[in-house]
Amino acid sequence: MNFLFNKLRYFQSNFPILTYTAKRTLTFLSWVPVFYIFSEHIAYVGRIDGISMKPTFNPDSSTTNDRVLLWKLGVKKLENLKINDVIFIKSPMDPNQIHTKRIKGLQLDSIIPRHPDTRSKVLIPLNHIWVEGDNIHSIDSNTYGPISTGMVVAKAIWIIWPLNRFGPVPSNGGRECRENKLKFKQPSI
Repeated sequence: MNFLFNKLRYFQSNFPILTYTAKRTLTFLSWVPVFYIFSEHIAYVGRIDGISMKPTFNPDSSTTNDRVLLWKLGVKKLENLKINDVIFIKSPMDPNQIHTKRIKGLQLDSIIPRHPDTRSKVLIPLNHIWVEGDNIHSIDSNTYGPISTGMVVAKAIWIIWPLNRFGPVPSNGGRECRENKLKFKQPSI
């Protein structure tokens, strides 16, 4: 054991730059698991692709330039979601794809859908939400119906790029689609 300490002292005194580099590298590597856990379970920076949320995101001709801070902690719980929150969801058509949409209705809301949905109104089931893109040509709940809260991946809370739009995600956009903005009430028995 004494031999090992002597070799370590020799190495430190004769190669100080390597010792400094090794310490910095080990310090950096010790933080990698912290950053990984943070990005997997709490928050991360995501990119907004496409035009379904235009003009809120990607308002110019580019389709891949907006970056937002996404909050993941507790977003699958209905009590943490509200009307006009912008969320990232797994696509109901292809769960390997992630889409950005705005919540327009919560469980038990009565929704007036638009084309291509042909129903006059839709009652959102328990633990489901109605999502729409801010762009009228978006593929959203009007195409695939209400989605389960389990498909929510994250909530967009802050625009971080481009810098000229740095700030909180706007809480307005899209259309109002809740029938009279009233909650559906169960008939009393």
